[in-house]
Amino acid sequence: MSGPQCCSNPPSLNPSSGAGHVEQLGGLSSYVSGAPDSKNAVIFITDVYGYEAPLLRKLADKVAAAGFFVVAPDFFKGDPFVANDPNRPIKEWLQEHGPEKSFDDGKAVVEALKSKGISAIGAVGICWGAKVVVALAKVELIQAAVLLHPSLVTVDDIKEVKAHVAVLGAEIDHMSPPELLKQFEEALAAKPEVDGFVKIFPKVSHGWTVRYNVEDEEAVKCADEAHRDLLAWFTKYLK
Repeated sequence: MSGPQCCSNPPSLNPSSGAGHVEQLGGLSSYVSGAPDSKNAVIFITDVYGYEAPLLRKLADKVAAAGFFVVAPDFFKGDPFVANDPNRPIKEWLQEHGPEKSFDDGKAVVEALKSKGISAIGAVGICWGAKVVVALAKVELIQAAVLLHPSLVTVDDIKEVKAHVAVLGAEIDHMSPPELLKQFEEALAAKPEVDGFVKIFPKVSHGWTVRYNVEDEEAVKCADEAHRDLLAWFTKYLK
């Protein structure tokens, strides 16, 4: 997680990006998109750059357009990682924003959604966020999860999940290399009570689903494929 890959291609944050709006949910400022009367919700738990990344919000809007109520909370409480800040490298930032500290925030968001009458909840964990999503999946707070190029997630974590989990990984990824993803696949296969899906995308690098170059046709195509897989997973298990 502390390697250069997790921080490569940083987004230009834009608090006004996206078709949705920001509101308070479970005590966190949250980007919200989609029909508030939907009974199906998807929580986005982001990478270290947080909830103001335009491509993240674009993906959230895409999921919302399919009929889900989508929330992307600000788990960093106004303090996302800033790339190329020599005074605060990623290791130092992580000391204040370790994913294990965010489980309670995630639980509060789930409870806030349930209080709105939402009955089925899924979560997307992107890089850093995957660890938080797995923690929620271990205690049945969510029904389905999609991990996008996860960081910090272990085989033991996967062995404990109680929700249906899809893992979309990259061939070129030091955080979750293909060898580790194959171990995830084996761990999920040994759990008949949950459905698991692991897909390794060739020729792409860590971060490719939300930190791609919009002018690179091939990069956009690969990201779109992952987005379709994500949507298919939630449509199958939440609707």
